Amino acid sequence: MTSHAAPSSAAAGTPDSTKVKRPSSFWRELPVLVVIALVLAFLLKTFLIQAFYIPSGSMENTLQVGDRVMVNKLAYTLGDIQRGDVIVFNGVDSWDPEIPVADAGNPVTRALKSVAGAFGFASASEKDYIKRVIGLPGDRVKCCDKNGQLTVNGVPIDEPYIFDGNKPSNDPFDIRVPDNRLWVMGDHRAASSDSRAHIGDPGGGAIPIDSVVGRAFVIIWPFSDTSFLTRPDTIDNEAIDAAQTDVSLEKESSSK
Repeated sequence: MTSHAAPSSAAAGTPDSTKVKRPSSFWRELPVLVVIALVLAFLLKTFLIQAFYIPSGSMENTLQVGDRVMVNKLAYTLGDIQRGDVIVFNGVDSWDPEIPVADAGNPVTRALKSVAGAFGFASASEKDYIKRVIGLPGDRVKCCDKNGQLTVNGVPIDEPYIFDGNKPSNDPFDIRVPDNRLWVMGDHRAASSDSRAHIGDPGGGAIPIDSVVGRAFVIIWPFSDTSFLTRPDTIDNEAIDAAQTDVSLEKESSSK
């Protein structure tokens, strides 16, 4: 009786020997995940929120150079702009940049800079500004009263956010904010090129409301400085509104 050797696994062609290794599913799906993430980030940036890099010291000490803030683009779709809000707006064709940004040069560098700006890792645009709203349309903003305070419609406002050692303004002014415009100022008054520096421009230094990108509501970087940017309760908006109404009524009665 003869015996027969069992066929080897190679000869038998077992599944282990013929199976071709395929790339991990993770690596195959990674490009798709990256594209989806970029699309979602673009949609968020365009319609909801966007990170902005702080390039200058005009808002110190509220914001420091290098801080990143998140800006709510729907804030004023759902609510009204208030005095004391910290806003980002676009100054194209009106204000000169506070911090000149060098030309990116080639298309690749410009594209990378644009992506970095969208996520708050670089200045999104040399024409984007961040300031605090002081006057609304129709307000009379004046500096200063006998106590050295800035007044809005004759109501003195306490400004604890002003940079230590700064006055509300080194130069006196007395303006009426035009319709559909805002009077804005930096917290570091001695280092801010704001509405005061553009009084001779169209609008008397006040910016168009439709140039507002949104409301800065939180500092996200560095983590040690993370905090919400709330409206200061030292600005009595109700009293200022009431004073503006009184002035309007007086004008109406005097014109009759």
